[in-house]
Parts: sequence; structure tokens; C-alpha cells
Amino acid sequence: MIQAKNIHKYYGDLQVLNGVNLQINTGEIVSIVGASGAGKTTLLHILGTLDKASVKADSQLLINNTNITTLKDKALAKFRNEHIGFIFQFHQLLPEFTAIENVCLPAFIKGTKKTDAEKRAKELLDFLGLSHRYNHKPNELSGGEQQRVAVARALINNPELIFADEPSGNLDSESADNLHNLFFKLRDEFGQTFVIVTHNEDLANMADRKLVMVDGNIID
Repeated sequence: MIQAKNIHKYYGDLQVLNGVNLQINTGEIVSIVGASGAGKTTLLHILGTLDKASVKADSQLLINNTNITTLKDKALAKFRNEHIGFIFQFHQLLPEFTAIENVCLPAFIKGTKKTDAEKRAKELLDFLGLSHRYNHKPNELSGGEQQRVAVARALINNPELIFADEPSGNLDSESADNLHNLFFKLRDEFGQTFVIVTHNEDLANMADRKLVMVDGNIID
């Protein structure tokens, strides 16, 4: 699913990633942990194609056998939209839109017909226990409900790969536990691969593999 070789990232003279090598298999749930500043989020953004690695002759990033480093911006955006979903700590829901409208946005970007997008959005919201929240805006939802809407949005285009950055960092413990268990239910139901950056040790230890980052590299 993911093969990353010798991934570096510099911001000016600051080296954030120091030759990361990584392989993640289809259907795995992998957690990435480490102290603040270790490079976890930077790595997640590069793997998720939201950022680009610093150029090195022998660096490579393959996702689903596609060489990401060779894609131009338009092709990269299309690949991201069709194959990758994202879940962030602070939901990133648009406040002026309802739950179902927020979920549909990636499908509309893909060019999916409105009726088909809304049908799929309702299926996902039903699956996530939000059938009574279709027309509620984010400020009318609890933190846990907002995060589940964000999960539905990440799933709307049936991506093979989900990246989550501190997904339970803004939730109370019960909502966090529910979200953690949901990831495994989704993997079993839909077969997605999950890569999760987290400071939550419970979530990290639930994963199939826990990778530890120190000073811009994976040590475990």
C-alpha cells in the first residue's frame, strides 16, 4: 500500500525528516508516536500528499503502486481526492454547511452527481449513528458527532487509505474510545488502511503496529 524510501524534509536549514524508510501493508492500522517536534505530522502530510519531501536522488514514495513523486499538481490532487481520506484533530468542517453537505464535499470535487453523493453520505452517516443529524450544522453537534461527520467525509469517495492526525486529541475520553473502536470497525467493514499520528497511548497500542519517531526518523 505505502512504500517510502529515504524521505527527507528541510525547512531552510532545519532538517525535520532524516531519511525515513517505511512500508505499510493493505488493511493495516499503523500508529506513529513520538515527542512533539519528532516529525510525525510532517511525515503524515508527505505520505498523504499534502506536502512534498525535499528532493533526494534515491527518495521514493509509492502509494498503491503509483509513484507519487512523478505526479504533476493536477494529477496529484486527483489522486488524493480519489484514493486518500483525511481526519484531523479539529474536524475542519465548514460551519455554514450541514453535516450531509460537509460529507458530500469531496464527492462533489470528484464530480459525483449530487443525488449519488447524498445517497452515499446518508449511508455513511447512518452507519456512524448520525441519521438524525443530516441537516444539523457543526455548531449544533457535539465534539464526538463532529468528528464522526469528519470520518464520513473522509470515507465518501471510498478511499483505500485514511490518514488521521491526532483524531481524538480534542475529544473527551468516552468519545475518544468510541472513535478508536470505530477505526477498527471501519477497517473490518470496508478494508481501509489507516495511518494514525497520536499522543494517545491507548490508541497507539491498539494498532497492528506502533512506529516510534525520534529526531526525524523511525526507530521502531
